[in-house]
Amino acid sequence: MLQIKGLVKRYGDVTALDHLDLDVKEGEIFGLLGPNGSGKSTTIGCILALLTYDRGEIRLFGQEMSPTAYELKKQIGVVFQDIAVFDRLSVYENVDYFCGLYVSDPAKRKQLVEEALASTGLQDYVKKRPKQLSGGLLRRLNIACGIAHKPRLIILDEPTVAVDPQSRNRILEDIVAMNKAGSTIIYTSHYMEEVEQICTRIAILDHGRQVACGSSQELKEMIRTGETVTVEGIVLSEAQLEAIRRMKQVYDVSYSQENLKIKYENSSGHLMYLLHYFEQEHIAFANVFSAQPTLNDVFLEITGKELRD
Repeated sequence: MLQIKGLVKRYGDVTALDHLDLDVKEGEIFGLLGPNGSGKSTTIGCILALLTYDRGEIRLFGQEMSPTAYELKKQIGVVFQDIAVFDRLSVYENVDYFCGLYVSDPAKRKQLVEEALASTGLQDYVKKRPKQLSGGLLRRLNIACGIAHKPRLIILDEPTVAVDPQSRNRILEDIVAMNKAGSTIIYTSHYMEEVEQICTRIAILDHGRQVACGSSQELKEMIRTGETVTVEGIVLSEAQLEAIRRMKQVYDVSYSQENLKIKYENSSGHLMYLLHYFEQEHIAFANVFSAQPTLNDVFLEITGKELRD
């Protein structure tokens, strides 16, 4: 579906993309993650031929992408983070306008517009103006405008920013439905739980390069952390802390304000052994939690950074 090979993009002395390789397969919901400045936006700009680049190759549907590859561009739908609709047009008129940029036949366009409105749950709001919509409905209108022409590839850049949980869930359901209907999705988000929930494969970018790629489970298997145990309301001596640090497969221990966090390498099942040690030492505590690695743990360990808006 999409192949990027050795892509280099420089802004003066700054290298935004450093020999980036990326491969998106047809039928995927492909997550694209990275800290600010990692090259995500530049990558999307290059895919859409909105930006020129210094070196490399971008092929879409088996053909080379270029600023004049209009037949290829017709098969792409883009939904950017910033809302891009006309305030003076109704919901229906907005979707009809954007669909009309790709589909000239009135009868076919009418059918596509109605399908887009139905798939995003906007049928009851067709006569309303954007300013009359809630934040969640406005986001769904933004999506409807970008996907009404039924593109083969849909690029969604932060589509759930600043919406309530109910609207977010509806948008995620819509994305999965679009994928099942035949569209390949490239999805960027700062919400790790969203990416983990819907993406079939995920690439992590940092400093303009792909540093990891795989399913959520495959990415978790790449990192050192296998289990994290958190204990709250516990008082420990330095000797007891040292004994915990020496336990099998413990590689990181942090202790502050009577809260203990222990990271174990590449496995689980350590909690019972730790509780047995507490019993032997007559150590009291308030709460204890055991957690397997999350996508956020993967991101932090691989990039050393937090994913922020």
